[in-house]
This record gives sequence, C-alpha cells and structure tokens, in this order.
Amino acid sequence: MALSVVTLYRDILPRTNCGDCGFPTCTAFAGMVVSQKYPLKNCPHIGADVLARCEAELAEQYAQGKWLKRDLAEDALTWARSRAASMALDDLPDRIGGRLVDGLRGKVLELPYFNGLIHVAADTVTHADGRPLTRWEQVFVFNHLAQGGIRKPRGQWKGFVEFPNTVSKVVTMTGQVEEPLIRRFSGRKDALRDKAAALGAVPFDAGEATADLALCFTPLPRVPVALLFWDGVPEEGFEAQVRLMFDVTVTEHLDIESIVFLSERIRQLLCDDEPKS
Repeated sequence: MALSVVTLYRDILPRTNCGDCGFPTCTAFAGMVVSQKYPLKNCPHIGADVLARCEAELAEQYAQGKWLKRDLAEDALTWARSRAASMALDDLPDRIGGRLVDGLRGKVLELPYFNGLIHVAADTVTHADGRPLTRWEQVFVFNHLAQGGIRKPRGQWKGFVEFPNTVSKVVTMTGQVEEPLIRRFSGRKDALRDKAAALGAVPFDAGEATADLALCFTPLPRVPVALLFWDGVPEEGFEAQVRLMFDVTVTEHLDIESIVFLSERIRQLLCDDEPKS
C-alpha cells in the first residue's frame, strides 16, 4: 500500500498535533515524510512493527519517485547536459569563444565568465580553480553550448519583453531580478557601480535611454548583458528603476529560460545573495 500524505496522516500518525516530531501538525510532518524523505521514526508515537512496515513501503515508493518533491535544478541540469552531450569540444572555441586547455579531468573548454574563467567538461562546469558553479549556472552554460549560435554580438540592444515567447517569464524577470535590485540599490547608485565593476562591468553608451547608470557585463564572450539604472527621486515621486538589456543575437546563444537564469545570477552576484544550489 502506497503511503500518501492523507493515508499516513489518517492511518499511521496519532493526529494529536503534539509537535514531538518537530513540526506543528501531523499533516505537516506527513507531507515532509512523503515528499522529502523526512524520517518517519521522528514521530515517537508509532509502534515498532507499524514503523518497520511503513518504512519498507516508503522505501519502495521513494525508489519509484512517487510523490517525491522534484529537484528542479537537478532536472534542468540533467536536461541541459543531455542537450550539450553531442557538442564536440574542439568546435566550441571558434563558435562561442574560449580555448581548449588541460584541466583537472582532461581536456576542457576554458571560457571567460564575468571577470574570471570557467572550465567546461562533458558533465560539469567549474571555476578554473576547481570550485563548482551552481547548478543553475551550469544549466545556462550547457544550454549555451547546445543552442548552436555562432554570431558575435552586434551591439544592438533589446529589452527582455521585446524577444518572442517571453510573456510567461516577464513576471519572473520583474520579481526575481529587477525588483530585488531596486530594493538593494535605490539611493545607492555608487554602490551598484562598484559592485558591477567588481564583476567586470564597464560603462557603455545607452543612447536615448539617458539612465543614471548604464553598465555592460560580459558573463560569456557571446552573451553581453546591459543594466540600466535610474535612481529614485522621492521628493518628486519617482521610484528607482532597473532594466536589463540583451544583444539582438542573444536568443541564438541562450533559450529564454536560460536568459532568465543568467539574469538571476547577475542579481545574486550584485546583491551578495548566494543560492543554496
């Protein structure tokens, strides 16, 4: 018998919400056991025979992946690796930049990344000193390899919403990238300039945009990202604004999801907001 949250709560747990397991309710505890493999034995009110039977049943459904909370980062990384698996390393320097070098695990693509270097192998992406990139960083790097673009940036900039098929991701870009940057740097334009410079960003001509700050990052040789910042003027009722801009060739090098992942990474680096994975 598979143990769902409902059956675990109804048939196995005491339903007293005593909190002895560390959770405020039996339902919350059941959800963690079923979806995240939290040990059932942490409930001290289950008899030994029942516990042994249930642990065997849970082990079987865990092995099948039933009702487990998906690890979205790992799923995305597995997919990105599979997309890039057919890419020959020897072809990559001419297409996306970098050079082939002998890394810690054999021949790798050494690729400029912000103001540093990364090593791209068949199954992982690390900093040149061996430190791993986050899984989401590896996702957009592998997708960059797989996307197949060859053109160099043209210096023509477009906002995220100007690219096709971005409607469903605009809320994410606003809520996870632009708004956190506004909260962090409103009234702190110089701090934003300094943080961006530490990542290798340089000023650039934003044309008619006339932003208070116009900065260009080069996270990858073929994928520049521009950041425009208008500081707020509270006494005049104007709030700060942030807008990310991308070269017109960006969708040849990254899919839309990966553009969002890269944008989130820029926000994390600027805000010193390191992710857990």
